[in-house]
Amino acid sequence: MNSLHRVKVLGREVQVRTTAAPEQVREIEAFVNSAVSDLQASMKTADPQVIAIMALLNIAETCLQHAREYNSLNSAVSERVSRLVRKIDETVKTV
Repeated sequence: MNSLHRVKVLGREVQVRTTAAPEQVREIEAFVNSAVSDLQASMKTADPQVIAIMALLNIAETCLQHAREYNSLNSAVSERVSRLVRKIDETVKTV
């Protein structure tokens, strides 16, 4: 069920509707604020829109990297499971 939550990023409070638990919403809010804070400390611009765009790009890069790693691991696991199932089938046939 969707619940309404208030989150604050870049000093601006917004309401979001999500099925996530309140703890998850707070974790996401803290993660985004950490990414924004890191950028604010390292960038000379004070333009919140540029900071937000850079944070989004950094988070997207990390997300895509994790997705590639997940897909690679998932393929490796699927391949290994298939080999094991074939070995089991071959063993069962000889019994």
